Amino acid sequence: MAQAMSRQGFAATSVGDVLKLAGVSRQTFYQLFSSKLDCFMATFDAATELLEARLNEAVEGGGTPLERFERAIDAYVTSLASEPGYARLFLVEAHAAGPEAIKRRLQFQYRLADRIAGLFDSGSEDSRFACRTIAAAVASMVVGPLLDDDPEALRRLADDMTRHVRRLSESGVL
Repeated sequence: MAQAMSRQGFAATSVGDVLKLAGVSRQTFYQLFSSKLDCFMATFDAATELLEARLNEAVEGGGTPLERFERAIDAYVTSLASEPGYARLFLVEAHAAGPEAIKRRLQFQYRLADRIAGLFDSGSEDSRFACRTIAAAVASMVVGPLLDDDPEALRRLADDMTRHVRRLSESGVL
């Protein structure tokens, strides 16, 4: 699904396109999924699990909150660059797939914001709002470099975001 969609988008991708790439029969597909959307959502969930696992691994271990944030943002952009089909599905095509996909994407974004807040031990509502803003900004800002297939721009974005979060931390916002 991710590979098929990365070529032509969710709306234009047919079950037949997925079947060709997966090398399975229509009968097998429908034994596993009830529809194209059901397959999309299963793929979306797999992408989410992959991203969360990589982020969780990145923040484990020692270091300052900023060092742990930097490892997490590095893991995030590296994952997007190394899995462009999943990244496009997760960040772009979720909007075409409809409300349930958007809702799941937002739930991931909220979990990410909570994880950032946990890194910085952010207890105040202002600090938690700053963490939600960071998560939303990253989710939005990575789309351009992703669509342009520009891993270097993703890397620069990670560096810029780390500098910004450092300033927020130093100023007491986080």
